[in-house]
Amino acid sequence: MTEDKWISSDSRTKKLVIRFWVKGFPKQFFISTGLKDTKRNRGIVRSKVYAIANDIALDRFDSTLKSYQSQATKEAAAAAIKKSQTEASANLQELWKRFTQFKASIVEQTTILEKYRTIARYIERFPTQSPEDAPKIRDWILENLTHYMAWETLNNLSRCCDWSVDSGLIPSNPFLKLKIPKPKNKSTADYYKAFTLEQRDLIIQGFEEHSLYSHYAPLVKFLFWTGCRPGEAFALTWGDISTDRCRIYIDKSCNAHRIKKGTKNGKKRVFPCQSGSKLQNLLLSICPADYQTDNLVFVSKTGRPMNSSILFGFWNEWKSSNGCKHFGVVKELAVAKKTPYLKPYATRHTFATWAISNGVSPDKVALWIGDTVETVLTYYCHPEIVSAECPDF
Repeated sequence: MTEDKWISSDSRTKKLVIRFWVKGFPKQFFISTGLKDTKRNRGIVRSKVYAIANDIALDRFDSTLKSYQSQATKEAAAAAIKKSQTEASANLQELWKRFTQFKASIVEQTTILEKYRTIARYIERFPTQSPEDAPKIRDWILENLTHYMAWETLNNLSRCCDWSVDSGLIPSNPFLKLKIPKPKNKSTADYYKAFTLEQRDLIIQGFEEHSLYSHYAPLVKFLFWTGCRPGEAFALTWGDISTDRCRIYIDKSCNAHRIKKGTKNGKKRVFPCQSGSKLQNLLLSICPADYQTDNLVFVSKTGRPMNSSILFGFWNEWKSSNGCKHFGVVKELAVAKKTPYLKPYATRHTFATWAISNGVSPDKVALWIGDTVETVLTYYCHPEIVSAECPDF
């Protein structure tokens, strides 16, 4: 019969296949039988061809071909689909994407933006995306990242794979035994250093007189004179400050991605300053005559909202598009050996240290800077309680 023309042997697998055309359908139909090319198997396949030809003649042809596939063929197709899905889900980029979506309902959005997207960028650079190549990925991480970021990344990959195992996406966690020792913490003495008042005033003067960065002198003064966190200053609006500029309401923060949220520990507070103080005069002098209550108090030179990258640039250093390095004010002073180099957060420690040294009680300092008394007592000096107002130091 002519239907024998439908049967052929696949040149690669050496198994019988059925190919045929049906009037009214634009493409040729193909069925893999899974049977080796033998005389007996050709007879079996020929029976299937008769059944198909009969259905075509009776106008009951199944164009999906499902009814013409053997059980073994159906199982093989299902296994192939499952394998394909497993391989797709085992791609590290895909696993991390799903894990991030899961964590987005649990952790802060800023954590997703800062930590999870950073790790996603690392994953894009991995030499392979297969979890089976975990040792090779670990070696790349150790070679290309700092000790801390390597530890952080490997830990998070392991958490991601634990979740993937629980979700049925992969059979086991290949990063479980590839963790590295956590880097030793830096001395808290280095972290909690403060500038002397002379150094503080020299830095303020440096900003006031700088040809490029004088615009940021008010922000630097504000940080030194209030001890607030940089992100809190970035989020401050004129509506958060009383009209006499003696009360500052701090209840939100803004990170590098400009997402306003609560303060670091969720505490809302009011910072008081004396009438006639340097802080009040500063706020009075920089307040625009036509301000709106939702206008930010501190913005960049180009009017953009402030962020930590801008702060770091004028404080420490930055690189121009041609690769040239430019020092910020504090870095410049440190290179000239006029002041030590401390990070911007040292403005907070400087305020707290010198407030206590000027006789303010630790509980008031804790209230003003939005911290706990325990933290203040642990990291700052402990004078007698002698003042209820913030001194103009």
